Amino acid sequence: MALKEWKETTRDRLFLLLAFLLPALWLVVFGYGLNLDVENIPFAVLDRDHSELSRDYLHRFMQSRYFSFQGYADDERALDRLLTETKIRAAIIVPERFQEQLAAGEPASVQTLLDGAFPLHTDIAKGYVIAINQAFTEERLIEYLRRTRGLTQEQAGALVRPLTVEVRYLYNEEVRSTWSMVPALVMFTLMLASPLLTALGVVREKETGSIYNIYSSTVSRAEFLTGKLLPYIVISLVNVLVLWLMAVGLFQVPFKGNFLLFFSASVLFVCCTTGIGLLISLLVQTQMAALIITMVVAMIPTILFSGLLVPVASLTRGAKVQAHLYPAMYYTNIVRGSFLKGVGADVLWTDLLALAMFAVALSGLTYRLFTKRPKT
Repeated sequence: MALKEWKETTRDRLFLLLAFLLPALWLVVFGYGLNLDVENIPFAVLDRDHSELSRDYLHRFMQSRYFSFQGYADDERALDRLLTETKIRAAIIVPERFQEQLAAGEPASVQTLLDGAFPLHTDIAKGYVIAINQAFTEERLIEYLRRTRGLTQEQAGALVRPLTVEVRYLYNEEVRSTWSMVPALVMFTLMLASPLLTALGVVREKETGSIYNIYSSTVSRAEFLTGKLLPYIVISLVNVLVLWLMAVGLFQVPFKGNFLLFFSASVLFVCCTTGIGLLISLLVQTQMAALIITMVVAMIPTILFSGLLVPVASLTRGAKVQAHLYPAMYYTNIVRGSFLKGVGADVLWTDLLALAMFAVALSGLTYRLFTKRPKT
């Protein structure tokens, strides 16, 4: 039965090409498109002081990899126009007497305008501005203490910064969003592609009428379901290997875990996703219906509740309950734990057990729902 299904699948060259091409294409598109790093923020400057100190202050933004200098503006109306046209995302206005006020020990106020159309990026950009401004202020204060009190650089620094916080980034030392997103996108790609291919493949036989030959045969329910699933499980597992190679080779994501554990978990997850696709194919009669239902059932919950974009711990109580009702969350924990943390079965055993339970439950449900009497 499985061999017959494989021959039926490979007979359609376009379907077979898409089965292997789409997952890789999706990973490339989403991997490069879903970059959450906030860098190269375009900004412009209105310098009303034109002093050596104002140029030094602004040069710190120009040198930062988080900002991209777009030029000077003549007045505030020019800055407003640039912000309105989205040619810049930030603007810095240095007031008159900036150097004079600081030299006299008086406070000076620099205005920063940020485009708030993207709140998350705006908050991060605000943090960059505050950090650069704080570093500049500390250097000025240290220089003042050295000049007025005769302190050394170290002594003045100890007075200005009596308490320092040492921050260490674990598992993603360079804080690259790609390292976090790409492993989760492996999950997302499999969660979308595997049930879609399975559902479309089975429903296609309903539309062509070839499935009626099976209805009239002596093939048992178990043989039918196993034969239908195996080719798509094999295709999906080949895609797992391709996606893993792309994550490690193309996106340079480190893999610190046990590959055998990762692949075993992938087998369980693929059994879940193809089971979802087979379940959908039993309930619909057309490929269009299978496509729409698969998108609704697989894609939307995966984006919202799997931990792909928002950690499950940060979700509301109701959303957390829904997250535990889908296999995507458990596999996300496994792929990120395998790629970034290098954890083993002693940590991931609950996620592995959950995937196994989902696979068994979906197999039992499809077995119960399947009947060799065609629906009319």
